Amino acid sequence: METYRTLVFDCDGVVLDSNRVKTDAFRRAALPYGPEAAEALVQWHVANGGISRYKKFEYFLEHIVSKQAQGPDLEALLEAYANAVREGLATCAVSEGLHELRAQTPDVPWLIVSGGDQAELREVFVERGLDVLFDGGIFGSPDTKEAILAREIERGTIKRPALFFGDSTYDHRASTGAGLDFIFVFGWTEYADWQTYTKDHPLRPIQRIIDVLQK
Repeated sequence: METYRTLVFDCDGVVLDSNRVKTDAFRRAALPYGPEAAEALVQWHVANGGISRYKKFEYFLEHIVSKQAQGPDLEALLEAYANAVREGLATCAVSEGLHELRAQTPDVPWLIVSGGDQAELREVFVERGLDVLFDGGIFGSPDTKEAILAREIERGTIKRPALFFGDSTYDHRASTGAGLDFIFVFGWTEYADWQTYTKDHPLRPIQRIIDVLQK
């Protein structure tokens, strides 16, 4: 880790064990359109990990439900989702090894770059006392990860060489597209084929953050 000038972390499935919280929230928010539509959204959500809720619900309304279907609009879906996810984020597990790694990298800026809602993330991280770890900032949607990375590189917040910890193929594409190295954190990922993906590219897989500290 001492060779990197910046460390960047996805939130869901990397820092917090919150992937299942988000998946359940998508299902609950979409249920007014029926169980089949809700399950179709869940499948699309899992297949497109790391993309913001805004894009997922837009896709849901444009491509999954019928134009004639009656149900909540985009704003109502987003509100239902946020309400469903808030409690889970406040109580889910935090990645083992996070504080130990922070202690070993005291002079390296840390950032969160997530598909989660930025205001919601910042509130949760303050409530859970995690905000102090991420001195480089906590960033999320509605901006995309590509836009956040490009902006923070331009600002000088992210200095390369930099390393991104993620749990999805989207995390990998976004981070390497911005010139960051990548580690795949698989312990809480919802991407079932991560073993094939990490072998094919190839990528270093770790189960938990603490594994980067273990020789």
